[in-house]
Parts: sequence; structure tokens; C-alpha cells
Amino acid sequence: MQAPCDVIVDLTELRFADSSLMVDLAVLARRLRMGGRQLRLRGPQPHVQALIEHMGLHRLPAVALDGPLLN
Repeated sequence: MQAPCDVIVDLTELRFADSSLMVDLAVLARRLRMGGRQLRLRGPQPHVQALIEHMGLHRLPAVALDGPLLN
């Protein structure tokens, strides 16, 4: 099944994430990209955003991270 639009994942209430979640999101982003869609990650907590950046998920072509990047 192909997504009819971009997929938004609301991470605002996510308190724990590990590398397995990042891999799952990367696989989802790849599938969405093949269909011309994008994965939008919204509102991650600072520690979750740091993990996203550490794993490089935000650099994938089909991933958009809503919010400022950490330095």
C-alpha cells in the first residue's frame, strides 16, 4: 500500500527511543521516498532529537525534522 501523502510522526510524548526505532523510521522513510513521499518527525524531546541526529536519521533524503537542530 502506498501512502497518499507524507507521513507525520508526532514524537512530542515519546520519552524513550533507541537505535531500533531509528532503524524502523529509516526503513519507513526509504519506502516513502520510493513513493515520492516524505517522513516528517514532529516535536521530539531533546534527548530523542539528539539520538535522531547521532544516528543521522535527519540526513536521509525523505526525512524532515520539524524544529531546530541541536548543536
